[in-house]
Amino acid sequence: MKSTPSYIKLYEEGRLKERVEKAYSMLENCEVCPHRCRVNRLSGEKGFCKTAEKVKVASFFPHKGEEFPIRGYRGSGTIFISYCNMRCVYCQNYDISHLGEGKEYSPVEIASIMLYLQEEGCHNINWVTPSHVVPQLLKALYIAVQKGLKIPIVYNTSSYDSPETIELLDSIVDIYLPDIKYLKESYSKRYSKVKSYPETAKKAVKMMFDQVGNLKTDEKGVAYRGILVRHLVLPEDISTTKEVLDFLHSISPDIHVNIMAQYYPYYKACDYPELRRRITDEEYRQAVEYARTLGLNLITD
Repeated sequence: MKSTPSYIKLYEEGRLKERVEKAYSMLENCEVCPHRCRVNRLSGEKGFCKTAEKVKVASFFPHKGEEFPIRGYRGSGTIFISYCNMRCVYCQNYDISHLGEGKEYSPVEIASIMLYLQEEGCHNINWVTPSHVVPQLLKALYIAVQKGLKIPIVYNTSSYDSPETIELLDSIVDIYLPDIKYLKESYSKRYSKVKSYPETAKKAVKMMFDQVGNLKTDEKGVAYRGILVRHLVLPEDISTTKEVLDFLHSISPDIHVNIMAQYYPYYKACDYPELRRRITDEEYRQAVEYARTLGLNLITD
């Protein structure tokens, strides 16, 4: 089955340009993400995300380490965006997300990157950590579509996204790849340094599901539309795994979930005694077994 990305229709109807203009207007008194810093990023001001108008990109390549429905046989066209609107103390990519390693690119240059990844045979374009730079990415997409981009967009996020931004992505993003970290406010404040994460993430993921539904794959098992939720199991049940899985089940008992076991005490995690160790086999087993009792669709690679 070959599916045309939703943004193609939006472009042909003349509405993609309108979305770009609306998104860009959010940068002038920035309210792109839940921090709502109100800085003028178009004039060079920076808020929590440390990003003005130009977007820092750490790397881009055909990624063959994502889940199979995302990477397929030829890789996912991954663009690792620098900086983040969260400050997770255990971040495994802290050099990118916290320290901002990378090079600044304009929307025109990012459009060229997307076209390059398509030419490399990637199944999709995978925006990693895009929550703080959605307007710039939409402008890049608009430019790339005019030059022949025609593969799906993957929105790969920590789920700290504003409803207004997710609404802008309707009929643009075909595949959502959100991560739900925990559903306890005190944990999100302590370990990710943000407020209202549980409420924000739940609303964002529900909106994503309402836009694209459950994961749909072609005859080879490669995704072309839908949502796949990631959840990293943390020590001492800091990840509130049962609450997360119960929430996902309430959205759809058939929702696709990847329960991840690769936690490692990176970055500042060792400053927190409860995060100093890796998870046990038993902690991971319990998480997977609970997901199975709920009947969720588990993605394991």
